Amino acid sequence: MEIEAKFYLSNPEALRQRLTVLGAERLHGPVLERNWRLDDDQGRLTQQGLVLRLRVDDAARLTFKAPSDVPEVRQEFEFEVSDAEAARALLEGLGFRPIWTYEKRRTIYSLDPAEVMLDELPFGVFVEIEAPSLAAVEAVARRLGLDWSRRLPGSYWALFTRLAQARPLGFRDATFEDFAAQPPVRPEEFGAQDGLTGPAESSTSNDKDSR
Repeated sequence: MEIEAKFYLSNPEALRQRLTVLGAERLHGPVLERNWRLDDDQGRLTQQGLVLRLRVDDAARLTFKAPSDVPEVRQEFEFEVSDAEAARALLEGLGFRPIWTYEKRRTIYSLDPAEVMLDELPFGVFVEIEAPSLAAVEAVARRLGLDWSRRLPGSYWALFTRLAQARPLGFRDATFEDFAAQPPVRPEEFGAQDGLTGPAESSTSNDKDSR
């Protein structure tokens, strides 16, 4: 099961500083990711809230996600593939074609008991916190000074869809090249508020029951 929460950041440098103060370890990145979300011609996966994704950074991974009754919890199957182009050709042969391409620069940190992913997308910067339990995710968010009530229940696809409804983009994907000529994106255009509202906690004592 994937258990994570996502927040919008107007000041990502402030979060980086808090991660340093709290002793987080940088595990990976920043690395440019290219992602393809796939569906059939009828859009049946999207209609059911299912995600089929091919991701390429310094490796290639195929991912399938299914929703649960809790927005922050999803069933996830993910594995590495040796040849991204062959994997994509196989999926297209089975009737699944890219419906959305998006890029992001991701940096991964370890802040026990969670992994904290700092994601720079073409339309904003976000942080995702993933941990073994929802209580642990919330506890780490609190340590970082993130407002739990401002977490974003939707995916990057959902945020981009809201943005495309708010302004005429003239393109369907979310690559850095696509957005190069766009005016700065305001978070209210995709229904977000800054998640970083409170001070960081200097002690981890509040997290003991969440591990």
